[in-house]
Amino acid sequence: MLPQFYSLSEYLNTTFGGKVYKLALNGGMSCPNRDGLIDTRGCIFCSAGGSGDFAGSGDVSGSGDFSGDAGNITEQIEAAKALVQSKYRGNSYIAYFQAFTNTYGPIDYLRRIFTEAINNPDIVCLSIATRPDCLDSEIIALIIELNTIKPVWVELGLQTIHEKTATYIRRGYPLSVFEHSIAILNAAKITTIVHMIIGLPHETSEDMYATAKYLAQMNIQGVKLQLLHVLRGTDLADDYANGLFTTLSLDEYITILGHVIELLPKDFVIHRITGDGPKNQLIAPLWSSNKRYVLNTIDREFKSHGIEQGKLFDYQK
Repeated sequence: MLPQFYSLSEYLNTTFGGKVYKLALNGGMSCPNRDGLIDTRGCIFCSAGGSGDFAGSGDVSGSGDFSGDAGNITEQIEAAKALVQSKYRGNSYIAYFQAFTNTYGPIDYLRRIFTEAINNPDIVCLSIATRPDCLDSEIIALIIELNTIKPVWVELGLQTIHEKTATYIRRGYPLSVFEHSIAILNAAKITTIVHMIIGLPHETSEDMYATAKYLAQMNIQGVKLQLLHVLRGTDLADDYANGLFTTLSLDEYITILGHVIELLPKDFVIHRITGDGPKNQLIAPLWSSNKRYVLNTIDREFKSHGIEQGKLFDYQK
Protein backbone atom coordinates (compact mmCIF):
# COMPACT_ATOMS: atom_id res chain seq x y z
CA MET A 1 0.00 0.00 0.00
CA LEU A 2 1.30 3.42 -0.91
CA PRO A 3 1.48 5.72 2.11
CA GLN A 4 0.53 9.32 2.60
CA PHE A 5 3.47 11.67 2.70
CA TYR A 6 4.42 15.27 3.40
CA SER A 7 4.71 16.78 -0.06
CA LEU A 8 6.84 19.77 -1.00
CA SER A 9 3.80 21.71 -2.18
CA GLU A 10 2.12 21.21 1.20
CA TYR A 11 5.28 22.25 3.05
CA LEU A 12 5.70 25.40 0.94
CA ASN A 13 2.09 26.39 1.42
CA THR A 14 2.37 25.93 5.18
CA THR A 15 5.74 27.67 5.48
CA PHE A 16 5.33 30.56 3.05
CA GLY A 17 1.56 30.95 3.03
CA GLY A 18 1.00 29.99 -0.60
CA LYS A 19 2.47 28.50 -3.73
CA VAL A 20 6.18 29.02 -4.26
CA TYR A 21 7.88 28.32 -7.57
CA LYS A 22 11.44 27.06 -7.93
CA LEU A 23 13.83 28.80 -10.33
CA ALA A 24 16.77 26.63 -11.47
CA LEU A 25 19.94 28.72 -11.68
CA ASN A 26 23.47 28.08 -12.92
CA GLY A 27 26.30 29.57 -10.86
CA GLY A 28 28.98 28.50 -13.32
CA MET A 29 30.60 25.92 -11.06
CA SER A 30 32.50 22.86 -12.12
CA CYS A 31 32.85 19.69 -10.04
CA PRO A 32 35.81 17.89 -8.43
CA ASN A 33 34.58 14.79 -10.23
CA ARG A 34 35.11 16.58 -13.55
CA ASP A 35 38.08 18.89 -13.17
CA GLY A 36 40.56 16.19 -12.21
CA LEU A 37 40.64 16.64 -8.44
CA ILE A 38 38.80 13.31 -8.05
CA ASP A 39 38.09 12.29 -11.65
CA THR A 40 37.56 13.85 -15.07
CA ARG A 41 34.56 11.82 -16.17
CA GLY A 42 31.89 12.91 -13.70
CA CYS A 43 29.33 10.56 -12.20
CA ILE A 44 28.41 7.83 -14.63
CA PHE A 45 24.83 9.10 -15.05
CA CYS A 46 25.59 12.83 -15.13
CA SER A 47 24.89 14.73 -18.35
CA ALA A 48 27.05 17.45 -19.86
CA GLY A 49 24.84 19.94 -17.99
CA GLY A 50 25.93 18.60 -14.62
CA SER A 51 22.39 17.57 -13.59
CA GLY A 52 21.31 21.13 -14.31
CA ASP A 53 19.82 20.64 -17.74
CA PHE A 54 16.82 22.80 -16.83
CA ALA A 55 18.91 25.48 -15.14
CA GLY A 56 19.74 28.89 -16.56
CA SER A 57 22.88 29.56 -18.54
CA GLY A 58 25.49 31.62 -16.75
CA ASP A 59 28.38 33.20 -18.63
CA VAL A 60 30.75 30.81 -16.87
CA SER A 61 28.52 27.72 -17.05
CA GLY A 62 30.42 24.71 -15.86
CA SER A 63 33.76 26.26 -16.63
CA GLY A 64 35.12 26.83 -13.14
CA ASP A 65 36.32 30.22 -14.40
CA PHE A 66 35.18 32.80 -11.85
CA SER A 67 36.42 35.91 -13.62
CA GLY A 68 32.97 36.75 -15.02
CA ASP A 69 30.14 38.84 -13.61
CA ALA A 70 28.94 36.49 -10.88
CA GLY A 71 27.03 34.35 -13.33
CA ASN A 72 24.38 36.94 -14.25
CA ILE A 73 22.20 35.76 -11.36
CA THR A 74 19.66 38.58 -11.48
CA GLU A 75 19.30 38.14 -15.24
CA GLN A 76 18.83 34.38 -14.78
CA ILE A 77 16.16 34.96 -12.15
CA GLU A 78 14.24 37.31 -14.42
CA ALA A 79 14.56 34.95 -17.40
CA ALA A 80 13.40 31.99 -15.33
CA LYS A 81 10.41 33.95 -14.01
CA ALA A 82 9.44 34.85 -17.58
CA LEU A 83 9.47 31.17 -18.54
CA VAL A 84 6.91 30.23 -15.89
CA GLN A 85 4.56 33.21 -16.23
CA SER A 86 2.00 31.12 -18.10
CA LYS A 87 1.57 28.74 -15.16
CA TYR A 88 2.44 30.83 -12.13
CA ARG A 89 1.15 34.32 -11.37
CA GLY A 90 2.66 34.70 -7.92
CA ASN A 91 5.83 36.46 -6.84
CA SER A 92 7.42 34.00 -4.41
CA TYR A 93 10.33 31.94 -5.67
CA ILE A 94 13.11 29.63 -4.53
CA ALA A 95 16.53 30.38 -6.01
CA TYR A 96 17.80 26.88 -6.77
CA PHE A 97 21.47 26.59 -7.67
CA GLN A 98 21.23 23.27 -9.44
CA ALA A 99 23.95 22.69 -12.04
CA PHE A 100 27.21 20.98 -11.09
CA THR A 101 28.60 21.47 -7.53
CA ASN A 102 27.43 24.78 -6.13
CA THR A 103 29.89 25.22 -3.28
CA TYR A 104 32.89 24.38 -5.47
CA GLY A 105 34.33 27.84 -5.96
CA PRO A 106 36.16 30.70 -4.26
CA ILE A 107 34.36 31.90 -1.14
CA ASP A 108 34.19 35.51 -2.38
CA TYR A 109 32.52 34.36 -5.58
CA LEU A 110 30.04 32.18 -3.69
CA ARG A 111 29.23 35.08 -1.40
CA ARG A 112 28.51 37.34 -4.39
CA ILE A 113 26.19 35.03 -6.26
CA PHE A 114 24.31 33.70 -3.24
CA THR A 115 23.90 37.18 -1.74
CA GLU A 116 22.65 38.53 -5.05
CA ALA A 117 20.07 35.75 -5.23
CA ILE A 118 18.88 35.83 -1.62
CA ASN A 119 18.50 39.62 -1.58
CA ASN A 120 16.20 39.58 -4.60
CA PRO A 121 12.80 40.72 -3.25
CA ASP A 122 10.93 37.87 -4.97
CA ILE A 123 13.20 35.16 -3.56
CA VAL A 124 11.90 33.61 -0.33
CA CYS A 125 14.42 30.77 -0.02
CA LEU A 126 17.86 29.79 -1.32
CA SER A 127 18.55 26.14 -2.21
CA ILE A 128 22.11 25.00 -2.92
CA ALA A 129 22.84 21.63 -4.53
CA THR A 130 26.32 20.36 -3.74
CA ARG A 131 28.52 17.43 -2.77
CA PRO A 132 29.21 16.39 0.84
CA ASP A 133 32.95 16.68 0.19
CA CYS A 134 32.63 20.35 -0.84
CA LEU A 135 31.56 21.86 2.49
CA ASP A 136 34.47 23.40 4.39
CA SER A 137 34.32 25.69 7.43
CA GLU A 138 34.30 28.90 5.36
CA ILE A 139 31.39 27.69 3.26
CA ILE A 140 29.43 26.58 6.32
CA ALA A 141 30.02 30.01 7.90
CA LEU A 142 28.71 31.68 4.73
CA ILE A 143 25.62 29.46 4.69
CA ILE A 144 24.93 30.27 8.35
CA GLU A 145 25.21 33.99 7.53
CA LEU A 146 22.84 33.68 4.56
CA ASN A 147 20.38 31.68 6.65
CA THR A 148 19.91 34.72 8.90
CA ILE A 149 18.60 36.66 5.88
CA LYS A 150 16.21 34.06 4.45
CA PRO A 151 15.92 30.28 4.74
CA VAL A 152 18.73 28.30 3.11
CA TRP A 153 18.53 24.66 2.09
CA VAL A 154 21.52 22.47 1.26
CA GLU A 155 20.89 19.55 -1.09
CA LEU A 156 23.34 16.64 -1.01
CA GLY A 157 23.64 13.98 -3.71
CA LEU A 158 24.01 10.72 -1.78
CA GLN A 159 22.12 8.50 -4.27
CA THR A 160 22.91 5.24 -2.43
CA ILE A 161 24.52 3.91 0.75
CA HIS A 162 26.07 0.91 -1.00
CA GLU A 163 29.80 1.31 -1.61
CA LYS A 164 29.84 -1.11 -4.54
CA THR A 165 27.23 0.98 -6.34
CA ALA A 166 28.93 4.22 -5.30
CA THR A 167 32.16 3.00 -6.89
CA TYR A 168 30.33 1.97 -10.07
CA ILE A 169 28.62 5.34 -10.45
CA ARG A 170 31.90 7.14 -9.61
CA ARG A 171 30.39 9.12 -6.74
CA GLY A 172 33.88 9.86 -5.48
CA TYR A 173 33.46 9.88 -1.71
CA PRO A 174 32.74 7.26 1.01
CA LEU A 175 29.67 7.21 3.22
CA SER A 176 31.71 8.57 6.13
CA VAL A 177 32.13 11.89 4.26
CA PHE A 178 28.36 12.16 3.86
CA GLU A 179 27.87 11.47 7.57
CA HIS A 180 30.40 14.16 8.49
CA SER A 181 28.64 16.71 6.27
CA ILE A 182 25.30 15.91 7.90
CA ALA A 183 26.87 16.43 11.33
CA ILE A 184 28.25 19.87 10.47
CA LEU A 185 25.02 20.96 8.78
CA ASN A 186 23.06 19.79 11.82
CA ALA A 187 25.38 21.78 14.08
CA ALA A 188 24.81 24.83 11.88
CA LYS A 189 21.01 24.27 12.00
CA ILE A 190 20.76 24.20 8.19
CA THR A 191 17.83 22.51 6.46
CA THR A 192 19.25 19.52 4.59
CA ILE A 193 17.75 17.59 1.68
CA VAL A 194 19.25 14.34 0.41
CA HIS A 195 18.99 12.94 -3.12
CA MET A 196 18.37 9.21 -3.57
CA ILE A 197 18.22 7.44 -6.94
CA ILE A 198 15.79 4.58 -7.38
CA GLY A 199 16.76 2.00 -9.99
CA LEU A 200 20.56 2.22 -9.93
CA PRO A 201 22.19 -0.60 -11.93
CA HIS A 202 22.56 -3.92 -10.11
CA GLU A 203 20.72 -2.74 -6.99
CA THR A 204 17.85 -4.90 -5.80
CA SER A 205 14.70 -3.47 -4.28
CA GLU A 206 16.06 -4.52 -0.89
CA ASP A 207 19.23 -2.50 -1.55
CA MET A 208 17.06 0.56 -2.25
CA TYR A 209 15.00 -0.03 0.88
CA ALA A 210 18.23 -0.22 2.89
CA THR A 211 19.18 3.26 1.64
CA ALA A 212 15.74 4.53 2.66
CA LYS A 213 16.04 2.95 6.12
CA TYR A 214 19.45 4.58 6.54
CA LEU A 215 18.08 8.01 5.59
CA ALA A 216 15.18 7.51 7.99
CA GLN A 217 17.70 7.45 10.85
CA MET A 218 19.51 10.61 9.76
CA ASN A 219 18.78 14.10 11.07
CA ILE A 220 17.68 15.52 7.74
CA GLN A 221 14.58 17.44 6.75
CA GLY A 222 13.82 16.30 3.22
CA VAL A 223 14.44 13.73 0.49
CA LYS A 224 14.42 13.90 -3.30
CA LEU A 225 13.52 10.55 -4.84
CA GLN A 226 14.86 10.36 -8.37
CA LEU A 227 14.18 7.71 -10.99
CA LEU A 228 17.37 6.61 -12.74
CA HIS A 229 17.52 8.12 -16.23
CA VAL A 230 19.86 7.00 -18.98
CA LEU A 231 20.94 10.09 -20.91
CA ARG A 232 22.80 10.40 -24.18
CA GLY A 233 26.51 11.07 -23.98
CA THR A 234 26.99 9.43 -20.58
CA ASP A 235 29.01 6.35 -19.72
CA LEU A 236 25.81 4.93 -18.26
CA ALA A 237 24.34 5.07 -21.77
CA ASP A 238 27.21 2.92 -23.05
CA ASP A 239 26.60 0.31 -20.37
CA TYR A 240 22.89 0.33 -21.17
CA ALA A 241 23.57 -0.11 -24.89
CA ASN A 242 25.82 -3.06 -24.06
CA GLY A 243 23.03 -4.74 -22.10
CA LEU A 244 24.78 -4.51 -18.74
CA PHE A 245 21.59 -3.47 -16.91
CA THR A 246 17.91 -2.77 -17.45
CA THR A 247 15.78 0.13 -16.24
CA LEU A 248 12.61 -0.10 -14.17
CA SER A 249 9.12 -0.32 -15.62
CA LEU A 250 6.56 2.20 -14.38
CA ASP A 251 4.81 -0.49 -12.32
CA GLU A 252 8.11 -1.55 -10.75
CA TYR A 253 8.99 2.03 -9.98
CA ILE A 254 5.64 2.77 -8.31
CA THR A 255 5.95 -0.35 -6.13
CA ILE A 256 9.47 0.51 -4.98
CA LEU A 257 8.65 4.21 -4.59
CA GLY A 258 5.67 3.42 -2.37
CA HIS A 259 7.70 1.26 -0.02
CA VAL A 260 10.58 3.75 0.10
CA ILE A 261 8.18 6.50 1.15
CA GLU A 262 6.60 4.16 3.68
CA LEU A 263 10.04 3.66 5.28
CA LEU A 264 10.72 7.38 5.67
CA PRO A 265 9.53 9.41 8.67
CA LYS A 266 6.23 11.20 8.10
CA ASP A 267 7.79 14.58 8.92
CA PHE A 268 10.34 14.30 6.11
CA VAL A 269 9.40 16.58 3.23
CA ILE A 270 9.35 14.62 -0.02
CA HIS A 271 10.68 17.17 -2.51
CA ARG A 272 10.47 14.93 -5.57
CA ILE A 273 9.00 11.54 -6.41
CA THR A 274 10.39 10.91 -9.88
CA GLY A 275 12.11 13.68 -11.90
CA ASP A 276 12.38 13.83 -15.68
CA GLY A 277 15.33 13.95 -18.04
CA PRO A 278 15.49 16.24 -21.09
CA LYS A 279 13.50 14.53 -23.86
CA ASN A 280 16.20 15.15 -26.45
CA GLN A 281 18.74 13.35 -24.25
CA LEU A 282 16.63 10.59 -22.71
CA ILE A 283 17.38 7.01 -23.79
CA ALA A 284 15.58 5.08 -21.05
CA PRO A 285 13.12 4.56 -19.52
CA LEU A 286 11.10 6.25 -22.25
CA TRP A 287 7.89 6.08 -20.21
CA SER A 288 9.36 8.74 -17.92
CA SER A 289 9.32 11.34 -20.72
CA ASN A 290 5.61 11.97 -20.14
CA LYS A 291 5.92 13.47 -16.67
CA ARG A 292 2.28 14.38 -16.28
CA TYR A 293 1.18 10.86 -17.21
CA VAL A 294 3.65 9.38 -14.72
CA LEU A 295 2.53 11.66 -11.90
CA ASN A 296 -1.14 11.08 -12.67
CA THR A 297 -0.56 7.31 -12.66
CA ILE A 298 1.12 7.52 -9.26
CA ASP A 299 -1.70 9.79 -8.07
CA ARG A 300 -4.32 7.24 -9.16
CA GLU A 301 -2.41 4.51 -7.31
CA PHE A 302 -2.49 6.58 -4.14
CA LYS A 303 -6.18 7.29 -4.51
CA SER A 304 -6.94 3.62 -5.16
CA HIS A 305 -5.86 3.08 -1.57
CA GLY A 306 -8.15 5.82 -0.32
CA ILE A 307 -5.47 8.45 0.11
CA GLU A 308 -6.56 12.02 -0.55
CA GLN A 309 -3.98 14.74 -0.09
CA GLY A 310 -4.95 17.56 -2.41
CA LYS A 311 -2.29 18.31 -4.99
CA LEU A 312 0.33 15.66 -4.30
CA PHE A 313 2.90 16.67 -6.80
CA ASP A 314 4.98 19.66 -7.78
CA TYR A 315 5.18 19.95 -11.56
CA GLN A 316 8.35 22.02 -11.47
CA LYS A 317 11.60 20.84 -13.01
